[in-house]
Amino acid sequence: MRRVLRSLLWIVGVVLALLLLAFGVAAAVPLESDPPIDMANHGAGSSSVAPAMSGLLRAFPAETAPSGNPTTPEAAELGRLLFFDPVLSQNDDIACATCHHPDLGFSDGRPTSVTPGGDAPARNALTLWNVAYARNLFWDGRVTSLEEQALVPLTHADEMGVADPQTMVADVRAIPEYVALFQSAYGLSADAITPEAVTRALAAFQRTLISDDSPFDRYAAGDFDALSSPQRRGLAIFRSGATRCFECHGAPTFASDTFRVIGVDSDDPGRAGVVADGVFGAFKVPTLRNVALSAPYMHDGSMSTLEEVVDFYRDGGGRAHGFAQVDVFVNPFELNEQERADLLAFLYALTDERGLPQTPPTVPSGLPVVAPIDNPARAVAAAHNAGGAVAGAADDSGGPGTITVAPGETIQAAVDRARPGDTVEIPYGVYHERVAVDVSDLTLRGVANDAGEWPVLDGQGVLSEGVIASGNNFTVGNLHVRNYTDNGVLVEGSQGVHFHDIVAENTGTYGVYPVRSSDVVIERVTVSGVDDAGIYAGQSENVIVRDSTAFGNVIGIELENTLGGEVYNNHLYGNSNGILIVLLPQLTSKISSGAKIYNNVVEDNNIANFAPEGATARIVPPGSGILLIGADNNEVYDNTITGNKTAGLALFSLTGTGAFNENELDVGPLAEGNYAHGNVYENNGYDPDPVVAELGIPAGDILWDTTGANNRFDEPGATSFPPVLPGGGWPGFLRTAYGNVFKVLTGLLG
Repeated sequence: MRRVLRSLLWIVGVVLALLLLAFGVAAAVPLESDPPIDMANHGAGSSSVAPAMSGLLRAFPAETAPSGNPTTPEAAELGRLLFFDPVLSQNDDIACATCHHPDLGFSDGRPTSVTPGGDAPARNALTLWNVAYARNLFWDGRVTSLEEQALVPLTHADEMGVADPQTMVADVRAIPEYVALFQSAYGLSADAITPEAVTRALAAFQRTLISDDSPFDRYAAGDFDALSSPQRRGLAIFRSGATRCFECHGAPTFASDTFRVIGVDSDDPGRAGVVADGVFGAFKVPTLRNVALSAPYMHDGSMSTLEEVVDFYRDGGGRAHGFAQVDVFVNPFELNEQERADLLAFLYALTDERGLPQTPPTVPSGLPVVAPIDNPARAVAAAHNAGGAVAGAADDSGGPGTITVAPGETIQAAVDRARPGDTVEIPYGVYHERVAVDVSDLTLRGVANDAGEWPVLDGQGVLSEGVIASGNNFTVGNLHVRNYTDNGVLVEGSQGVHFHDIVAENTGTYGVYPVRSSDVVIERVTVSGVDDAGIYAGQSENVIVRDSTAFGNVIGIELENTLGGEVYNNHLYGNSNGILIVLLPQLTSKISSGAKIYNNVVEDNNIANFAPEGATARIVPPGSGILLIGADNNEVYDNTITGNKTAGLALFSLTGTGAFNENELDVGPLAEGNYAHGNVYENNGYDPDPVVAELGIPAGDILWDTTGANNRFDEPGATSFPPVLPGGGWPGFLRTAYGNVFKVLTGLLG
């Protein structure tokens, strides 16, 4: 018997030892985690990467010139002559200016560019305006510097066709004027002139091609007569939630270094042909600066006019032709003929050729220089850009004052008379209009009637937004906004935003919508009946949402790709999801972090998700109280979370949702460093949504997909999956071992 007992004890000891060993190994292996974020360059709000958010007037990003190639006048002049000189081509018949003609917006007016053999390559010549600010070059982003870029067309068989760069350099060395210019610009003797020296000079010249004094720029700087009334209206449409043009073409560059699938019918792989994780058919977002001069459009030049481009996007891009994987920002929208004309008028307002370099009459090689081209778009742009004073414009000589909307007057007319520091008062009434605010330091305030009713902005189910604003230090309140197709109140790219005492109902996608903004306060706002988020803040910094109510929406309150925020004293009920803190891919901001969610009542958020098909909001499972997806370092505490049928609190990685293609993920997908404590849970998880139920996960108060490092839960009495949650008091090695054990188990169980 003793022998049997000793054997059993030995076996138990071995098992325990093996378990301890396994546990030790699990504790020693670091948990999978996201790469660190550069907090000075995370892409959200005013303190991040350029362009800084400052109303309509925004700072350009830093130029890309490397320290070894400063843009000196001597280098730029050398580069200018080389740019126009066919001597750089194999057959002395093509210059850089052939495909990037200054009279054609530095494009070539062809669907696709010419080649030495006369064959057309597959892509259109991109404009060079403001290329100094670009960090991805070519349609597919294959290179990241102008110095590197310049060598590609020189040596490509389908472009300038230089078979041996040394032969090209020998031709340059043989020209005394170039030898003198290289000596002046770079201190190089003839023997020291290399292909790299040539590309440095070309890059230096291209960095001088700056467009920053268009009618739009002058308007943004305070010249309120720089845009005509149609262009002002077009600007409002451009940055509306209906068109969402600003999402990819944001001021001041009106470009982006991101790659998007818009659904042009083409077999070109785009970004997928350059990097393994590139999305097929994704192309760089080009600048709209001088876009009126650079037809035709798209990577393949398949659209001849701006009218075609606008119509393509109005129809939903490739979505209208059955294309899958079209970018989330490309969706159909309504435009009447006047709105279409106004949007086109604004695109002409981005025309500015003040920095147009002189085409040299001759070049040092003596070869023919490209001939001038009469571009009829110039005359059309000039007609659009005549500007004109707005009727009833305010006297700028006085100080801040109060402007009251007069009987029979539109709110917009009063706003157009306002200047920085003014308050526009809206007497009680019903107004059927969209109000665009471009002035900083403006207050837009309703005046209640004797019954305490606020003035009403009613879009009648036709207009896209109630209010669109881009000015800094903008305050809007005491308004009832209803029946708009896309948003109640939209503020884009602003510092200092205050929403207060607003009722928004049936306003399309969002009720109140600050995006790419900083220092935002949203308080005493009530939103209902929107098909995305009632109260939304995206790609922003320092957002406070308090004392507000949201019901009957897909999402009550959402912070998306936002850094820093407080969500407290709000009541969220009868939505599909109460509060969503989320990190989404393919946006300017690459972080969602640092929110505090506390003292909210989140109850009975169980209605069906009625977001449109293809909308990101469709990923939200009905019956979720507070949902964190891919977000980091958030604190959820002292909330009352009851009656949410799927889960009271759910924490998922982006990959855990199953909603995103791996190639789309340009952000860290894991939810990490989140801490939940002190919340009150009751009757959650009683009837989980099929999306969750099909996973075979037991429902309860808390649902966690077990991914992400350093997530902690101090929620005694809460039901959960997994049934044991890592607590705040657990030592780090224990949380690590626990996470690794679950990683193995979930892997085994699929």
